[in-house]
Amino acid sequence: MARAGPYPGPVALYRDAGIVLRVQKLGEADRIVTMLTRRHGKIRAVAKGVRRTRSRWGARLEPFNHVDVQCYTGRSLDVITQAQTLDAFAPAVVADYGAYSCGCAILETADRLVAEEGEPALRVYLLLLGAARALADGVREPSLVLDAFLLRGMSHAGWSPSISECARCAEPGPHRAFSVAGGGAVCGRCRPPGSVTPAAETFGMLDALLHGDWDVADAATAAVRRETSGLVAAHLQWHMERQLRSLPLVERQMRERPRVTGEPPDREGAGL
Repeated sequence: MARAGPYPGPVALYRDAGIVLRVQKLGEADRIVTMLTRRHGKIRAVAKGVRRTRSRWGARLEPFNHVDVQCYTGRSLDVITQAQTLDAFAPAVVADYGAYSCGCAILETADRLVAEEGEPALRVYLLLLGAARALADGVREPSLVLDAFLLRGMSHAGWSPSISECARCAEPGPHRAFSVAGGGAVCGRCRPPGSVTPAAETFGMLDALLHGDWDVADAATAAVRRETSGLVAAHLQWHMERQLRSLPLVERQMRERPRVTGEPPDREGAGL
């Protein structure tokens, strides 16, 4: 099939399912849509005319939505020719500030974890799809969904923190100290300066989120959840070597949550 317009040559059409990570304005009526897809990994494609009020499918290409798209390859950016909604996660996520702030951190992390465009990243895609569905369903606390996604995403990237054994000498735990620079839990002999001493329940929480033990995660106190979130965020950003723009919104939201009556105060010096 010959390409119409100024670029001669064959048109390579492809179809894939993906989750919209972000959108950018292009010109007066178009958008650049970044998606993480099942088979093609991360792609950036132009959606022409979707910002016009009479566009029939512009609302489908919003962050968090799970869509089926048809594209053709361009010189620098692909072009979306069709888009069908598979799961409209966006309305439910955007309507809840807690879910939205955690969801933004999840989308940003997925974007960073899959650095190369066009490289398949099926595991990250499936993790992202599960996280978006959990946020939209509202069954779980959004911060738990975020931390579970971050831990499993880091595991995929080879950055998973050591939890049950020393990150330096592999001595079986449990251990009392945690070092972000050292790779996770550290024993007394290997403990470097700057390590913190989380509650024992926090190590259990990390393991539960990493392996999907939701009974343990759901039963954790707010203090343990906050401490766990601090360790997970610090560990992620250490390996990424830059701060996620959306994480401060999540941290502020967790600080502002009212404490349940009878809940013990946060452990001094345990957070990062």
